[in-house]
Amino acid sequence: MPIVNIQILEGRPQEKIEAVIKNVTDVISQTLDAPKENVRVIVTEIPKTHWGAGGVSMKANGR
Repeated sequence: MPIVNIQILEGRPQEKIEAVIKNVTDVISQTLDAPKENVRVIVTEIPKTHWGAGGVSMKANGR
């Protein structure tokens, strides 16, 4: 059973997250010849205050 973990910054619309889950499932299923119902996709949204780049949180960067 393939399991894919994806971490993204918070704030994207639910439709976009659902599209990522569908598209990643399709690619993994096709690439690994795995039934779609066996593919697991976990999307974790990280608060901007908990994600840093260059020593500064993404929230402080205004992203």
